[in-house]
Amino acid sequence: MSKKDAAGKGAAGKDLAAIADALASIAKSLAAMSPAARESAPTLGSADAYHWDAGSGSLQPVPKVSRVPFKLLRGIDDVSDILLQNTLQFARGFSANNALLWGARGMGKSSLVKAVHAHINASGETGLKRLILIEIAREDIEALPKLMRVIAREDARFIVFCDDLSFDKDETSYKSLKTILDGGLEGRPDNVLFYATSNRRHLMPRDMVENERSTAITPGEAVDEKVSLSDRFGLWLGFHNCDQPTYLAMIRGYCDEYGLDIDDDTLRARAIEWAATRGARSGRVAIQFVRNLAGEQGKAV
Repeated sequence: MSKKDAAGKGAAGKDLAAIADALASIAKSLAAMSPAARESAPTLGSADAYHWDAGSGSLQPVPKVSRVPFKLLRGIDDVSDILLQNTLQFARGFSANNALLWGARGMGKSSLVKAVHAHINASGETGLKRLILIEIAREDIEALPKLMRVIAREDARFIVFCDDLSFDKDETSYKSLKTILDGGLEGRPDNVLFYATSNRRHLMPRDMVENERSTAITPGEAVDEKVSLSDRFGLWLGFHNCDQPTYLAMIRGYCDEYGLDIDDDTLRARAIEWAATRGARSGRVAIQFVRNLAGEQGKAV
């Protein structure tokens, strides 16, 4: 073989090797871009709370969660004990139920979920699994199956939390939630619980349910279809407006916790006046009053 032929073969071999390397690189890039690859990629850092970004399909860490200490939640003792026990069972690796917290506005539904999560993580109990809180927006419920597949592979336990969950007329995303909660082929992973808060017991407006009842050919079946979503939650925890003694106890508890100096008579008079101007007594109204009082005393809460 001539030197010229040998040189030609060597060059061709190098070209083929370069092409093979380029194809391998392209194949690797395409594999990384596939949905399966993205869903199996590591998602967790050291944070114990995340927000699910459905657009990018990623978990965004929440460095500081806005929450109230568990011990300061007043007037909801029964439901708080139930949710705490349910969540403890789950963190210990045992069976537990999805929970729907429904009822009056401002009575601590979302605060309780966040407080229970923090309380358990701070308990120091041996043998607890790593417990992570993930918030999913109501508008992203249709992306819930994807989130479930992502976290099912993780060595941790997850509470997926949706605040103010409800559905309006003609919405169909509630059907995918029904499947995830109970009854679908894939179902809910063993390491995931779903907690939701809502002002509506059945997650649907009353007039929507009544309209189905009055216009459907088979009213019973139509209504069952709309309200059966709430049946998928093993726990229904009701929150109701508080009375005045409970409202005042909430405020005194906050004042003591945050070191606000005010005598009982003055506090009572001002707290009652504050509630009257807002037309309600609730945990939300109580903490708003305390924030105002703290600002007047040059403190932050």
